[in-house]
Amino acid sequence: MEAATGTGCSARTLAACVIGGIVLGASVLALHLAGPVSVPSLPPLDAVRRRLRRRRRPVRVYMDGCFDMMHYGHCNALRQARALGDELIVGVISDEEIKANKGPPVTPLYERMIMVRAVKWVDDIIPDAPYAITEEFMNKLFNEYNIDYIIHGDDPCLLPDGTDAYALAKKAGRYKQIKRTEGVSTTDIVGRMLLCVRERSSDAHNHSSLQRQFSSGHGQKVDDGGSGSGTRVSHFLPTSRRIVQFSNSRGPGPDSRIVYIDGAFDLFHAGHVEILRLARELGDFLLVGIHTDQTISSTRGRHRPIMNLHERSLSVLACRYVDEVIIGAPWDVSKDMITTFNISLVVHGTIAENMDYAKEDSNPYAVPMAMGIYHRLESPLDITTSTIIRRIVANHEAYQKRNEKKEASEKKYYEGKSFVNGE
Repeated sequence: MEAATGTGCSARTLAACVIGGIVLGASVLALHLAGPVSVPSLPPLDAVRRRLRRRRRPVRVYMDGCFDMMHYGHCNALRQARALGDELIVGVISDEEIKANKGPPVTPLYERMIMVRAVKWVDDIIPDAPYAITEEFMNKLFNEYNIDYIIHGDDPCLLPDGTDAYALAKKAGRYKQIKRTEGVSTTDIVGRMLLCVRERSSDAHNHSSLQRQFSSGHGQKVDDGGSGSGTRVSHFLPTSRRIVQFSNSRGPGPDSRIVYIDGAFDLFHAGHVEILRLARELGDFLLVGIHTDQTISSTRGRHRPIMNLHERSLSVLACRYVDEVIIGAPWDVSKDMITTFNISLVVHGTIAENMDYAKEDSNPYAVPMAMGIYHRLESPLDITTSTIIRRIVANHEAYQKRNEKKEASEKKYYEGKSFVNGE
């Protein structure tokens, strides 16, 4: 039985081999008769690598601006622009170009560059950028800076001759649009200061602070006191979504060295940025306390702050050196507050609006001083909010003319405004 089975298996194996040989032979004969067969060649290895590099290359977007008296509206525009790519390159327009196209800037290029670099959504900057996107500059952006798209808001940007500053970028198909942030503009902020100056000098009997109108959202327009030029005060509508968009997602670790600094941070400027940068270097986590409108009014006069609490909070939150803010921080730094936030160090700059706090009966830093965790930082820049206001006052007429010119275009924008989807 075993022998018979072995013989059957051998016969089947032999038959399979014969059939396989016939099929193989027929296939070879068919190929020979059909002639040479062209086999598609693989692309060169270098070409494959180039294609892979192109796929991996980050999408780079460009946005330019004056960024004069930089505010949360600028920061939100940069946040939206960054969301359209992987890297955001920002062109900061030169002082000369601003003066020629809009009027004198309040803050010089050096300060504006500090401000833009400090925004956490910015990857790099191009100083002295032109006001208009010329063909030469556009090609430089595309070829030297590897820019994929040029970004601007939905509000028109017109040159003195009435032409669109971004016409070439649109024609090239490399233009993308974001939504303008409502409720604030440099024109609006300058107008607030000009109105405060007028109120102080000619309306002393009126005890209603303009700041309270801004903070409460009262009055879309403020009477110009007969000067013939009113300044449009836009409504600022704070939302929880906007605060979340500006906030950081991470908190301090269990062993983090938490540094605390507080202040008004009104008209957020380069002096603020630089002291925050130094404070952040002293620890792992920077917590910033922002005082209430009422606290600032009581210590610095009824015309302060120029920007309300929520506006000031967003400006500080956009700064890359800041990890968290306390919106409406108390004037006094108490033991309970230090324990609650696990604060390791409390710092204050040498340049500030109120430097007489140590002489006062109620020193707000008495507790951290007694605990030995208070540190006084040498401020890198001699700039305060009053410095910015003095610049406006010193060149009052020039800024008044600048605002009148800009207000006309803003009025036209608001009259023709329609809904634009965006964040």
